[in-house]
Amino acid sequence: MQTEAHFETHEEVMFFDTDCGGVVHNIAYLRMIETCRTRLAAKLGMDLATMASTQQFPVVVRTEIDYRRPAKLGDWLTIRGRLSEVSKARFWCEFEMLRDQDGSILVTARQALALVQMPEGRPMRLPAEWVKDWTTSLVTTTS
Repeated sequence: MQTEAHFETHEEVMFFDTDCGGVVHNIAYLRMIETCRTRLAAKLGMDLATMASTQQFPVVVRTEIDYRRPAKLGDWLTIRGRLSEVSKARFWCEFEMLRDQDGSILVTARQALALVQMPEGRPMRLPAEWVKDWTTSLVTTTS
């Protein structure tokens, strides 16, 4: 199963995303990244129903984020996520958030994830077929 390892979501900045000055607060950016990452995971075979039935969940173990420009109330944003790196135990996703009105890059982020078996909370190796398929799709999307 080879799939392209990227996904794009679109969000409008709402009141609950902003502070009293109408500027997006940092946790709202992470929520938007979470939505994009969840949709990307589904595209890669880790949809919510599958995770619930297998009790295997990708868990964020590291987030690196750079805030370049602020988004404001009413802005429309495009969030682009892509699988960027795969190892036997972890995988990395990268994100960029752009303001649709002017194409400005507002935020860039990188997250490391590990697969965890619940309810034990036991870290797992990524299934060999995921590593093979995802590595193949990385070659496809980066060339």
